Amino acid sequence: MPARLEPPTRTCVVTRRAQSADRLIRFVAAPDGEVVADLGRKLPGRGVWVTADAEHVRTAERKRLFARGLGPGVKVSPGLAERVAARLREAALSALSLARKAGALVVGFTKVEAAIRHERLAGLIHASDAAGDGIAKLDRAALARFTDLPIVRIFPSRDLDLAIGRTNVIHAALLAGPAGDNAMKKVRALADFLGGDKGAGGTGPGPATSGIASAETPGTT
Repeated sequence: MPARLEPPTRTCVVTRRAQSADRLIRFVAAPDGEVVADLGRKLPGRGVWVTADAEHVRTAERKRLFARGLGPGVKVSPGLAERVAARLREAALSALSLARKAGALVVGFTKVEAAIRHERLAGLIHASDAAGDGIAKLDRAALARFTDLPIVRIFPSRDLDLAIGRTNVIHAALLAGPAGDNAMKKVRALADFLGGDKGAGGTGPGPATSGIASAETPGTT
């Protein structure tokens, strides 16, 4: 059996700790010197790696750490963390749309409740403006069957409506499989970046927040 490849590690320029590249975001300098997030890790040139949450990105900007790795001529327009969040949100909603088209997204309280009982799930999604009693009932059902099901509550229903192509989307379940798993990965990346979501990373009842509060040079490639 071939040896299992370990994911690459990179060093965060803020914390100076090495961790899996999947838990960091790579930033590069555009031709005009503007610092941009390389979410696909494909852009050319030297990169600076930052732990993938808004507060670390803000810290890197405030302490001018991007210039250490990318050079003194780079510039960071105000609101870098918000721009990254917007791109992650767009990617997550697009992945949910694709999951719906692939038949890997179940929508509606009754159908989600049935999926929790009978299907293998990649994750559970509640609209941020969903009623507490519906959330509590579905979360209890999920806790009764799953030990580590991600539960997220970061999208208002209007965003889910547009992504999924129907009105009044309040509860949704992603089915396990390529499309559902990929969508949940994108959703969790956004939830982790925003921070404060109890369900991001494991099943957990309770309210979630959706806003962004928040030698060799470490963090470069």
